[in-house]
Amino acid sequence: MKRSRIVAGVAFSAAVVAVLAGCSTSSTAGSSTSSTSKVDAATATSAAAFGGMDGLVAAANAEGALNVITLPPSWANYGKIIAGFEKKYPKIKITSANPNGSSADEVAAAKSLKGQSTAPDVFDLGTAVLNANTDLLANYKVANWSDIPTDFKSADGTWYYDYTGLMSIGYDSSKIKTAPKSINDLLGSSYKNEVAIKGDPTQANEAASAVYLAALGNGGSADDIQPGIDFFQKLKANGNFISTLPTQATVNSGETPVVLQWSYNNLAWGPAAGGAGNPNWKTVVLPGTALGSYYNQAINKDAPHPAAARLWEEYLYTPAVQNLFLASGAYPSTLAAMEKAGTVDKATLAKVGGAPSDFVQLTSDQATKAATLLTAGWAKAVN
Repeated sequence: MKRSRIVAGVAFSAAVVAVLAGCSTSSTAGSSTSSTSKVDAATATSAAAFGGMDGLVAAANAEGALNVITLPPSWANYGKIIAGFEKKYPKIKITSANPNGSSADEVAAAKSLKGQSTAPDVFDLGTAVLNANTDLLANYKVANWSDIPTDFKSADGTWYYDYTGLMSIGYDSSKIKTAPKSINDLLGSSYKNEVAIKGDPTQANEAASAVYLAALGNGGSADDIQPGIDFFQKLKANGNFISTLPTQATVNSGETPVVLQWSYNNLAWGPAAGGAGNPNWKTVVLPGTALGSYYNQAINKDAPHPAAARLWEEYLYTPAVQNLFLASGAYPSTLAAMEKAGTVDKATLAKVGGAPSDFVQLTSDQATKAATLLTAGWAKAVN
């Protein structure tokens, strides 16, 4: 389910710094012409097509449902975000499918469920998977489109960045007594059978980003992620890499004592989760060049609830929800605009720290090249 950044000297956050303690419906699929708005919602490219936000809300209410996919409640505050949408629009019921799935799972669901009421309405995708599936996306521009930087969105409105974290190492301090200071520390014998990533890097952006991080720490770059694949081959050969998919439950049980994932996810699995988290879970953003990645929002062009899908995107890009992303430790794409307009939550920003000024993120072309390399070499390296 995205990208990379940070440099030494960047003041980050009380939440994301060196070591810290604690991302089926009733409507028919396809084109939806609302009796309220008298517009084909599936072809609407902005709220203006509905006569404004009131018309869009009326059309979405008439559909009465929204299908989201691969959005764990602890991921970037999505639990609160989903609950907030249902509270604001009580006539619309959200179905959240496959919360622990990958970007590839989102695409597979859209294809296999096309024409059915259970197909996903919206996507939250990593760049490599997005680039390979642009034919699935609808054109739509949210009301505050101008708040999203030009290089954070497609000109036609098919996709737009929503949030980013930093690739980090989460670890159980009751088992790992010394915090890792470099990616290569994980090759040591004290990490035997302990290091996990979030799925298959050929399918999931977060897992791929762990490989990118390893590449940066071993002489590679955004243009050359082979050193990252080589690192995981060594990690596997040393008996340190495990294939278990990490979750809050595996972290709590000690099954996955070390996890490479986005900073906001590691933070959410530690003390910040209260009684649901692991009180011994700590988060490290390694010094030096770090990796970040914005995830991409997009609408399924064959969404069974096209008006609700568009309302969801409008909701996500409001300052209130962008501030919820920020509160999780994820930097929202409209942060600069909110700072300028005075709509950012200043207390939250002070706690999290400003966005890194030096940020490494794979471009669209780099992500596509990296995906090709991973497809060709990952299985051989770790099997």
